[in-house]
Amino acid sequence: MVLEWRYIAKGVRVVPEPVATPFLWTAACAGTFALVTVLDLVGALDRTGFALAALSVLAALLGVRGRFAAAPGTALLCWMLLNYFAVHPVGEISWAGHRDPEWMACLLGAALIGTTTGRVLYARAAYRRISPYDGTG
Repeated sequence: MVLEWRYIAKGVRVVPEPVATPFLWTAACAGTFALVTVLDLVGALDRTGFALAALSVLAALLGVRGRFAAAPGTALLCWMLLNYFAVHPVGEISWAGHRDPEWMACLLGAALIGTTTGRVLYARAAYRRISPYDGTG
């Protein structure tokens, strides 16, 4: 039996942990509120498709650092704040059967795509973490 020693101290990479769900939801509320405010200040809320696209990007970016369990709540919070502050009548949460299911699906899809991307990146980091150090890099 031959014992081979490999130096792995410099090859170990830290695998990031997902952000806690309550913190992610707090970031979703704050980010959505800030984004809707900025869009309102520049006059872009007249086109709700643009606001939906911007919030979808926000949901995807938040999803990269979160867990799959946080994705539905992130999408719901983004939709609620979009509906409450950006859609007429302002200040009321309403349900428009022709529009809101599509918005919810878009936001949920974006959050899930972001979360899936994050999970794949974390899996790659974990795989690289356990690979031995060969002296390069």
